[in-house]
Amino acid sequence: MLDSAQEVLRLQSRGDATAVEIARAAIDMIEATQGSINAFTHVDRELALSTAETVDQKRRNGEPLGPLAGVPVAVKDVLCTRDMPTTCSSNMLRNFRPPYDATVVEKIRQADAVIVGKTNMDEFAMGASTETSAFGNTRNPWDVSRTPGGSSGGATACVAAGTVPLSLGTDTGGSIRQPSGFCGVTGLKPTYGRVSRYGLVAFASSLDQVGPIGWSVQDVALLLQCISGYEPRDSTSLNHEVPDYQAALQSSDLRGMKIGILREALDIDGVDAAVRQAVLASTEVFRDAGAEIIDINLPHSKYWVPTYYVIAPSEASSNLSRYDGAHYGHRATQLAPEKSESLGPLVATYCQSRAEGFGAEVKRRIMVGTYALSEGYADQYYNQALKARRLIKGDYDAAFSQVDLLLGPVSPTPAFPLGEKVDDPVQMYLCDLFTVGANLAGIPAISLPAGKDEAGLPLAIQLQAPALEETRLLFAGAAYQAMTDFHKLRPDTFAS
Repeated sequence: MLDSAQEVLRLQSRGDATAVEIARAAIDMIEATQGSINAFTHVDRELALSTAETVDQKRRNGEPLGPLAGVPVAVKDVLCTRDMPTTCSSNMLRNFRPPYDATVVEKIRQADAVIVGKTNMDEFAMGASTETSAFGNTRNPWDVSRTPGGSSGGATACVAAGTVPLSLGTDTGGSIRQPSGFCGVTGLKPTYGRVSRYGLVAFASSLDQVGPIGWSVQDVALLLQCISGYEPRDSTSLNHEVPDYQAALQSSDLRGMKIGILREALDIDGVDAAVRQAVLASTEVFRDAGAEIIDINLPHSKYWVPTYYVIAPSEASSNLSRYDGAHYGHRATQLAPEKSESLGPLVATYCQSRAEGFGAEVKRRIMVGTYALSEGYADQYYNQALKARRLIKGDYDAAFSQVDLLLGPVSPTPAFPLGEKVDDPVQMYLCDLFTVGANLAGIPAISLPAGKDEAGLPLAIQLQAPALEETRLLFAGAAYQAMTDFHKLRPDTFAS
């Protein structure tokens, strides 16, 4: 089992293992677990071993090595890779091979990481359980009858199963943090614009953000350091200096820090007792580290989910309009004669290609978004949602004038059984209850392992910080992990 990225780097520096040996071990583990976990949509053994051999050759020649030299990394299948398919786990893009790399992929290649493959996800990142994938469900390594969460379910499950120490996910409304919580790993959503979105296949452009997933804050900080920074090809990229995230982890003394607890979130119906207790227990850990705990209220938090589920589908409706079988994506080859006659061959091709290429959840969100943007309804829905978004951002600004960080749950419950919510979209959407606020406000947030419930399922807490204060998140997260061992827990089935 591959554990932390830090240990992989130490093994190579000590000469105890080569990059090729580590890559081979990762691929072997992926192949051994793929049948039970289904975390990957594509794995390339030859490419991984070739990259690893290049790293070993550079080491033998005494050449400079990147900060991820020889570390196996998995990439969510929504990020463009020039040498692997990028399918978004959709039949619409099943055979698509991009001609270029996403910026984050370029950056981890430059850091000498070994990309082993692309991870399974909810189709076009639309889902909270990785059950909408055209490649089948991903399963949770802690209990294969349960979801790993979504949409970055494959990206978190492959880390939890010990196949790779690091992976790249994306977070539109909690899609890094919720599955990280369900799988007992650490996942961070950076500030909107801190990490370039160039080469990320768009779901909701004002919400999507790439971020790192690993076992510990140290590993997450290492990957975040490599992928952060300005990208001139991305109009939403922030031109701000990237701090030294590693330096933020040197102390566990939180004296002088004020942490606001979202106590109102713990009293909402449907919040599992174990989730509530994990958050309350974490306040004692932070208090012991010297932090002051303050109750904080976000008055418009009840509008997070409805606001998100107007804005996100509206942007998806626009972004996914390009997939019509003529300009882009899957193209229907056998048109229904009655449709071709009544609509004409071009429109019939559009309709049938989209009907065949998209799954049910993607179609549902396109329809919701198209309705919300339509003439006569945009003022009632989309424009009102934008106004609510400004109020939500104002709540966060007011809160961060009083405290340094906000503490609360990641998800109302631990990982739920596969199939439990897939036919009830409203219940599935409520899985995002505590995570979508950070996306609407554009602020960074991190999910930290916080123990297990009575059934042995992982629990998690969430910290949120002001924009561009990832250093603050990492500092507090590292202090929490220095005082607890929750991030060291491993699924029994995959612990050896």
